Amino acid sequence: MATLTLTTFMTLDGVMQAPGGPDEDRSDGFEYGGWSVPFVDEEFGRFIDEVFQRVDCFLLGRRTYEIFASYWPKVTDENDPVASRLNTLPKYVFSTTLDHADWHNSTVLKGDLTEEVNRLKQRPGREIQVHGSARLAQSLLAHGLVDELNLLVYPVFLGKGRRLFPDGGTPTAFELTGHRTTTTGITIQTYRTAGPAQFGSFELDVDLDR
Repeated sequence: MATLTLTTFMTLDGVMQAPGGPDEDRSDGFEYGGWSVPFVDEEFGRFIDEVFQRVDCFLLGRRTYEIFASYWPKVTDENDPVASRLNTLPKYVFSTTLDHADWHNSTVLKGDLTEEVNRLKQRPGREIQVHGSARLAQSLLAHGLVDELNLLVYPVFLGKGRRLFPDGGTPTAFELTGHRTTTTGITIQTYRTAGPAQFGSFELDVDLDR
């Protein structure tokens, strides 16, 4: 059974919108695109290479799919660990508006999100990877469909923009399974789901009758 893994870049205030460039996603008047670029270093590159070595297929939202499809087919180096996998492995695009997907080995999914994802998970394999895809990522989290999170938290505050974690959904606990920090201050945190969130109290247990 495959694992669904979400890898995302986010700011200190949780913004994940348009990390890669000014025109990546200007929706809702967002003007701060490209905020992740100044922090890229070798440790960041090594981590991304490790992630892509574990992938068997990709699940993407429409906007991220179209951004990837406009760029990665132009990278023809077979030794590139990212391009070689994105250009050859199966890519599933969850979209209610996209009619067809021309990028090699792409399939459009239009059905119920939970049913479609669980169907993909039932296939043998390692990781179904979600990259970017903000609205899809929020829906996956809200429906409890994410098995593992790779959160790359950047030392920058923006104050506005689309955030990763949505309101609503099922309260869920996560177990920290890995962490590292790059030379530029990106903290890379890997979490796996650990069942329902637990709750308690710091109130003192005082016997008022004594």
